[in-house]
Order: sequence, then C-alpha cells, then structure tokens
Amino acid sequence: MTLVLLLVALVVAGVVAAVAVGRVPGGLEEPTTSRPSRALPDGPLAADDLDRVRFSLGLRGYRMDEVDALLDRVRDEVAARDARVAELTARLGAATSPGDAVPAGPAAVDAGPDGGRA
Repeated sequence: MTLVLLLVALVVAGVVAAVAVGRVPGGLEEPTTSRPSRALPDGPLAADDLDRVRFSLGLRGYRMDEVDALLDRVRDEVAARDARVAELTARLGAATSPGDAVPAGPAAVDAGPDGGRA
C-alpha cells in the first residue's frame, strides 16, 4: 500500500513538473480582458490624449497606481508645454504684426515670462 501511494505521489509530482516547465500544456486559455486597449493616436499628442490611454491587463498585470501616477505627470507636463508653446506663438504673432519689430534672436523667445531669470 505504501509503495502504491509513493508511486501515485511520484506520478502526480511528475505531471505537475511537466506542466510547470511547459512540456505538457496546462489546458488553460490565454488570459483576456473585457476592457479594450486604447493606445495613443497617431500624429502629434495633446495632453487629453493621455487621459484616454488604457492598458490591457496581462497574466501578471502591472501596478496600476504607478502607471497612473506616471501618466498624470506626463499629462501635466505636456499640458504645461502646450500652454507655453501657445503663449510663445501668440507673442511671436503679435511681435511680427505689421509695424512691429521682430524679437532679436532665439533668446527673446526662450527667455520666458521672467526675462530668463531663474
């Protein structure tokens, strides 16, 4: 009786080991998600594009709080840069209107609202 139990235990351990190393398929389907993946659109990005990104979950998943924190930071930085570009474009457009002088060189555009003083 002890020999039979030992043989059964060895067979079970062998099957488990074969499934674990991939020699025998485990019979489980690939994991799926009901949430559709929404990637970034083609072309230039806007801050709102990052709000709509959704990642598919995998077998091991990901730390959603870390990804969300990263996306929040990137969204805020893109929004700040978009606002800065719009401000500089408006300044440049106002400075190049008829009768106005064009700012001298890139330093006038890059100086920022504080005149380049940090």
